Amino acid sequence: MVVLGIDAHKRTHTVVAIDEAGRELGTMTTRATTTEANLELVRWADQFGPDRRFAVEDCRHLSRKLEGDLLGAGEMLVRVPPKLMAHARDAARTYGKSDPIDALAVARAALREPNLPVARLDGPSRDLRLLVDHREDLVKDRTGQINRLRWHLHELDPAWDPAPRVLVRFKHLNEVAARLEGLETMVARIARDLVARVRELTETANALEREIVQAVAKLARSLLGLAGVGALTAAKLLAEVADVRRFHSKDAFARHNGTAPLPVWSANKVRHRLSRTGNRQLNAAIHRIAVTQMRIHDEAKAYLERRIAMGNTKTEAIRALKRKLSDVVYRRLLTDAEAADVAFLGEAA
Repeated sequence: MVVLGIDAHKRTHTVVAIDEAGRELGTMTTRATTTEANLELVRWADQFGPDRRFAVEDCRHLSRKLEGDLLGAGEMLVRVPPKLMAHARDAARTYGKSDPIDALAVARAALREPNLPVARLDGPSRDLRLLVDHREDLVKDRTGQINRLRWHLHELDPAWDPAPRVLVRFKHLNEVAARLEGLETMVARIARDLVARVRELTETANALEREIVQAVAKLARSLLGLAGVGALTAAKLLAEVADVRRFHSKDAFARHNGTAPLPVWSANKVRHRLSRTGNRQLNAAIHRIAVTQMRIHDEAKAYLERRIAMGNTKTEAIRALKRKLSDVVYRRLLTDAEAADVAFLGEAA
């Protein structure tokens, strides 16, 4: 098996080939601007025979086109987390940092780690992630505009203090706009502009939310059936996971989302502590599900009571619930992925 590690950049890609012992076999640099240039890597790799696989650092904003071209050419491609690559670079006998050194580190990390996520072509989850990220950016922008608006309203009248959350509703925006009418100061003028901007951002965010809800209804029917999972939470899970089948088990998924506790050995005793690693966006989504189930789901309430009776604090019990929910989410994502494949084959036929 020959492993070809790729250090991807905006304008160039560098690949280094190594054998099963980690010895360097060759290196090549190509432009990163066209499909033809990316396929030069495939033609160069042909000299090593068919028993090979490519590995690329997991930075898809730089490597997305490269990954698509390699997968379209029938190549096997795995993604190497940057943290693993850093360890491989530290263990090497070379010093400094260059594209060949980084590509060699990618290759050796992929050789050492057998269960790295396998790259797949972008599907509907990629479009969903773009929608989710765009909506979140708009909501963040709207929050900043609302904060500025509230400061200007305070300057106009210190007693005028609308709650931040009410200013996302058109009814309250209309009330603010009506009260600002007739005021000729510069502060009032800026406040009117901010009201218009908040209204525009709210309309766009609401339209995106409706589009997301429609997409999720098709892609995550099983996931939406889980108590505590709304359309936006399901969309976040789908967008961050991309394809759940890239995880070889529910435990690997839990490790990825940070709900799996870390084992700690001390005085021949095994304890576990909170993991602060993993995808924090996924972790936050699972936390929202857990908090919701604490209020509305009888089985979750009973589970928390059992954990607390065992001596857990409420926080520890919630962490245990999140670990169980990670497994449930994993199974439901698998069900939805299989259903999507069946629907695709039916349409193709």
